[in-house]
Amino acid sequence: MARSASSFGRGESKYAPEKKILVLCEDTKSGKQYLEEAAAHFRANLLVDIAHAGVTHPSGIVEHAIARQSKFDEVYCAIDRDSHVCFDKALNIAQPHKKITIIPSYPSFEFWILLHFGYCTKPFGRTGRASPGDNVIKEIKTKPNFSDYDKGKDRSYFHELLGAPFDLARKVSPRILADAEQQKNLNPSTKIHLLIDKFESLSAPQKK
Repeated sequence: MARSASSFGRGESKYAPEKKILVLCEDTKSGKQYLEEAAAHFRANLLVDIAHAGVTHPSGIVEHAIARQSKFDEVYCAIDRDSHVCFDKALNIAQPHKKITIIPSYPSFEFWILLHFGYCTKPFGRTGRASPGDNVIKEIKTKPNFSDYDKGKDRSYFHELLGAPFDLARKVSPRILADAEQQKNLNPSTKIHLLIDKFESLSAPQKK
């Protein structure tokens, strides 16, 4: 007996096709590796392409994202405020592009690492030749087992911090960001927790 048109529709998937997502970051080593391992932890690694943009300044990363966005459903740019003079330019050129989401850290990605050790609202500025980002690293080096922290080192910081420290960072980061936005002073704060949340959401099938 011939099947009706409606009977063919009953076998359709309830879930949306997997999205193709690109994450671009400044850091060629520790930051990039951390995000790759976080994506893999949530089994989102096949859905997320984390790639270094070939530049180490925010506007160049966003320009790279704009050039590549046609091949992706969503593009995330993890950029540092630090002392970059082109930071505001990066935010402005990203704004018209709906696929692109900026994930900023004030002053740097390392502030997210620091939050694995506890709540912190101390602003980080330049001291002498040390940039704000350098001073976050200096603070990290005071923490147990992290006296040799090096953002250029090929080391699995994600797995070292997985567990209670990772859970702590995810808990305090949104609170710090909300307070910083309310006070209109984003130093220090980060939106890396939103990227982690995205990785976790990708681990579950997305309903249509």
